[in-house]
Amino acid sequence: MAIDDATTASATLPGSDEEPAPPTTSGGGSAWTALRPLLLRLHFYAGLLTAPFLLVAALSGLLYSLSFQAEKVIYTHELEAPPGDRTRPLDEQVEAARDAHPGGTVTAVWPAPGKDRTTRVLMSAPDMGESRSLAVFVDPYTAEVRGELTSYGSSGALPLRTWLDELHRDLHLGDLGRNYSELAASWLWVVALGGLLLWARRRRARKRALVLPERGLSGRRKTLSWHGAAGVWTVLGLLALSATGLTWSRYAGENIGRIQDSLGGSTPVVAAALDPSRAGGDGHAEHGGDGDGRHEGHEGAGIGLDKALEVARERGVGVESGEIAVTLPADGNGYVVKETDKLWPVHLDTIAIDPADGDVLDELRFADHPVLAKLTRFGIDLHMGLALGLANQLALAALAACLVALVVWGYRMWWLRRPTGTERFGAGRPVPRGAWRRVPLPVLLPLAAVTALTGWFLPLLGISLLGFLVLDVLLGALAARRRRTAA
Repeated sequence: MAIDDATTASATLPGSDEEPAPPTTSGGGSAWTALRPLLLRLHFYAGLLTAPFLLVAALSGLLYSLSFQAEKVIYTHELEAPPGDRTRPLDEQVEAARDAHPGGTVTAVWPAPGKDRTTRVLMSAPDMGESRSLAVFVDPYTAEVRGELTSYGSSGALPLRTWLDELHRDLHLGDLGRNYSELAASWLWVVALGGLLLWARRRRARKRALVLPERGLSGRRKTLSWHGAAGVWTVLGLLALSATGLTWSRYAGENIGRIQDSLGGSTPVVAAALDPSRAGGDGHAEHGGDGDGRHEGHEGAGIGLDKALEVARERGVGVESGEIAVTLPADGNGYVVKETDKLWPVHLDTIAIDPADGDVLDELRFADHPVLAKLTRFGIDLHMGLALGLANQLALAALAACLVALVVWGYRMWWLRRPTGTERFGAGRPVPRGAWRRVPLPVLLPLAAVTALTGWFLPLLGISLLGFLVLDVLLGALAARRRRTAA
């Protein structure tokens, strides 16, 4: 929300009778001279009115980025097991989970990814919400159940991270709350790029002042120096957060998905459908296959989990990463074994296996994914703190803290620009209206077209921008009325 010092001299009380003339600038060509006041006004309003959403997103994102390590401490008993001499068969571990929760249906199994880690058995149950499973943690050496927790999504987020994730995504308000995060992501890149352009075009005695705060300043100029320099260091990260956050937003995400699909960048899915005549090896695919009456589909039938995992590893799935998720046969599909090591997104191969005889139905290597699908996967995992592990999580925490500081500094500059020496409440005001009329027509028309297209593609940005314009017109009409009354 950096506002150039050229506007300071023209700051008056909001709603005052006289509105100062637009500031003049001395650098650049005529186009920049005309665009700069318009950009200042947009940056002011966008920063002032959307900063609360950015602040909430940054604070909740900061907490979420720290939740990965917190989970390891809070849920140590469930996640870790004392190393033993020999692991029990995976089918036996799953059976222990079934015995502990006979009312649940096993849907997937995550074998222990390390010598001191537990096996995670995911079960569906009637009381589980959408995208949630009951995660039963089993000691792979003793087949003892060490606990159970609610697991969310494909990343296996446990209750703490799930709660913080929902706070960041929708403030625990459901679809209505998702509008807040989409609005923040839609405006973040506008505010970041606008601020960077304004800061880069400022006249300064030393070039180092572009990236480092200047010494010897005080008041608003000192705050502006810190705000601008920090913005330069964080702008790329903020743009990345904005872009990746929009990919799974409610409205803009749909538009992005359609474009990605039209460009052939959709994420492929392994073909796991079975031939009905071979399903389960006995033609009774719909009723289970091992005769104990407790399993749906092919759960635990045929070759079994251990053999399916052996087939997958023979094909190289999970050999390098060690992190695997096995989806059990159901709804006419075979075993699906996929790598889940998002620390290095190249380890995301998938294989489908016939539960009757262990034949490979299909293989899908991450290397064969379209480039756009790879970039989307990597970008989302970076945004969520899954890729690159602790280094990424610390970087996200630092980026979120910087965004909080940028918002606070921006509001401080706004407050310091308020008129003083008056009994009326006053606060800093934006560049005066009418800046767009000074923009050359060959620049204004393409700019208006790009703005309209962007507002259509990012609906919440377009709607809120229209709201800013309506508010601005109303404030202008109110100021004009006051001037006429005073006259």
